[in-house]
Amino acid sequence: MAGRTVSFTTFNLYNLNEPGLPMYDDRDGWSHAVYDRKIAWTARLMQEMEADVFGFQELWHGESLDAALKAAGLQSRYTPLVPPGHTGGKIVCAGAVLEDILEGTPEWITDFPDDFVLRSKGEDPQTGDIAVAINSFSRPVLRFTIRPRKTGPLIAVFVCHFKSKGPTQIWRESWYDKDIHGPHRDAIGGALSTIRRTAEATALRMILTREMKGTDTPVVVIGDLNDGQHSNTLNILSGQPRFLTALAEGGGDTDLYTAQTLQQYRSQTDVYYTHIYQDTRESLDHILVSQEFYDNSRRRIWAFDGLTIANDHLNDDGHKESGTGDHGVVRAAFKYMPAKAVLA
Repeated sequence: MAGRTVSFTTFNLYNLNEPGLPMYDDRDGWSHAVYDRKIAWTARLMQEMEADVFGFQELWHGESLDAALKAAGLQSRYTPLVPPGHTGGKIVCAGAVLEDILEGTPEWITDFPDDFVLRSKGEDPQTGDIAVAINSFSRPVLRFTIRPRKTGPLIAVFVCHFKSKGPTQIWRESWYDKDIHGPHRDAIGGALSTIRRTAEATALRMILTREMKGTDTPVVVIGDLNDGQHSNTLNILSGQPRFLTALAEGGGDTDLYTAQTLQQYRSQTDVYYTHIYQDTRESLDHILVSQEFYDNSRRRIWAFDGLTIANDHLNDDGHKESGTGDHGVVRAAFKYMPAKAVLA
């Protein structure tokens, strides 16, 4: 029933671009045959995981998203959210939102907050100085607002894609010496990727705190965060909220609650994974929600109504040829059920 539920899906498109256009070091890009398979698979997953809001990562071309929406039969109902002139030159976060709930104009946030700083002389004499010079997201964060009910507050939605866990390639750097740094290439590269991802989480946390602190704005963060539920990345972003509280007595003003944990409280086992690397199953793709979506919050407006993951395709290693993605697709749903304190 319209206005009684709201749902969100996070979907890594695995470098969705028009055929023949270069991506990274691949100058030839996707062949027409592989592109057709990618569009068909993407459309099928969009039908299967249909939600009021899709948050996408790894979109290279706006026309590719249009093609997927058309193939899924969703083009007449959804508004694609793609930066103007996005024609294959770079990778961005994107979205697709039911036309009748989208409010305002989407924006893509590239720069970190002006007051962002990661610098310290250490907490004691044994701790050396540290300084991190970074001022922008490697993948701009998409922000937009929706109004799923005619009455009630707007929901602010953020779609993000943090730096991968794969080691940064340092062999191109001017300081790199094969003999000196070669044996440690993966360790240094992994550290750099972790530092960048941590910085991105911190910058977005600052943006979210400004959005949430002292307000009643419901917030949803959708994304490929490239880190696990209990990682430092998620701890920074979520604020590490307390989940186990009495009914309608919990909730934190700036906290974010993982849909993964909300689902685990409804399940007898944890089968949540969205990525496989060297036979290790991890949860890298997340939907985080503010206290307005947390069952036990005194400020609850929406109650958790279940989480679905499409991840069978991860058992296929040949994603480039099959047209499948290399991440699971996650959908979380919520139903309108305000706490008594909100209704009062």
